[in-house]
Amino acid sequence: MSWASWTTPGVYSGHGGVLTDEVGVVSGDLTVHTTWVDGEAAVTVQYTGAADWFTMSGSPAPCPSETASRDLHDAVIEAVRGPTTATVPPLPQASAEID
Repeated sequence: MSWASWTTPGVYSGHGGVLTDEVGVVSGDLTVHTTWVDGEAAVTVQYTGAADWFTMSGSPAPCPSETASRDLHDAVIEAVRGPTTATVPPLPQASAEID
């Protein structure tokens, strides 16, 4: 079993916030967490410092490698900061191929 994870606190959402499966849109000071296990990346968000985590809409997403999952995490951070309501974006094309 292969796995990796990344957590980025203090990500301020753009105007549209982040769409979650459990509670709809969350916005403000968020922490983003990506866990990659055997070809799939799960992305969750929480209000920074809170206990509850919420599944970002579009998660889990197919992701062929640990490197690709890091690229996906970075793309999620940019989507969260963006001007529209964020969901898990498509995997960057360069990362869509297996390392």
